[in-house]
Amino acid sequence: MEEYRKNLRDKKRIVVKIGSSSLVHEETGKLNLTKVEKLVRVLSDLHNSGKDVVLVSSGAIAVGANSLGIHGKPESIPKKQACASIGQAKLMMTYQKLFSEYNQITSQVLITKMTILNDLSRTNAYNTFTELFTYGAIPVVNENDTVSTYEIEFGDNDRLSAIVAAVIKADLLILLSDIDGLYTDDPNNNKDAKFIEFVPKITDELLSMGKSSSKSSVGTGGMSSKIAAAGIATDAGADMVIANGADVSIINDIVEGKDVGTLFIAHKNEKFNLIDMIS
Repeated sequence: MEEYRKNLRDKKRIVVKIGSSSLVHEETGKLNLTKVEKLVRVLSDLHNSGKDVVLVSSGAIAVGANSLGIHGKPESIPKKQACASIGQAKLMMTYQKLFSEYNQITSQVLITKMTILNDLSRTNAYNTFTELFTYGAIPVVNENDTVSTYEIEFGDNDRLSAIVAAVIKADLLILLSDIDGLYTDDPNNNKDAKFIEFVPKITDELLSMGKSSSKSSVGTGGMSSKIAAAGIATDAGADMVIANGADVSIINDIVEGKDVGTLFIAHKNEKFNLIDMIS
């Protein structure tokens, strides 16, 4: 396993996903600016080291809900869309401001399922990302929740980040979660749950360990969505790490090959078809 960890040092195109629960204060639902600033600094420095970096960021609905005085997750789809519309603008404004402090260009990319299902749109998306990398930008990606009801009701950014990794041919996907990694059971409810450091292959037994719920009041993805993301990413040829996003400097630990989080090993599937994975 140590050899696989060391290989992470050589990754060139990295997708980092961070969830809503890692971006906002649980007590108030407002953005945790200290953590967001640190995330931006870590990603900017990672980019300065010569990596292509993409950030898949949740948080638009949570930020919008807070702005409107709504506590917890909005229930109706129109409310979610309204919150996403307001929150995405505020979230991106914050990212733009903080990235500029480190002289880093950033961009916004909003994606729906149709972007990926349509061959022309998917190719255009790849070309856009490639051009952004050429200019040294760090794209900030989210689902286009404002117009896409299907994504709001069924989607999550764990799967989205894996799809983005597949589309742009990334070689590493990092999922920052509110848990240290994959366990044999939910450690919040089972003290005997054992931590899994290394997953060479996703098996049916592993799939059964996934939990569909999230303990966060603002997040949507549970462990089952992360294992599904691992299936997409590893089949597409990218290693994936699930790690605790409480301290975002763990990103540095991961790319330095330190023993943190759960590492899923890429096993490029020659029959991999992204359309089959999401349709």
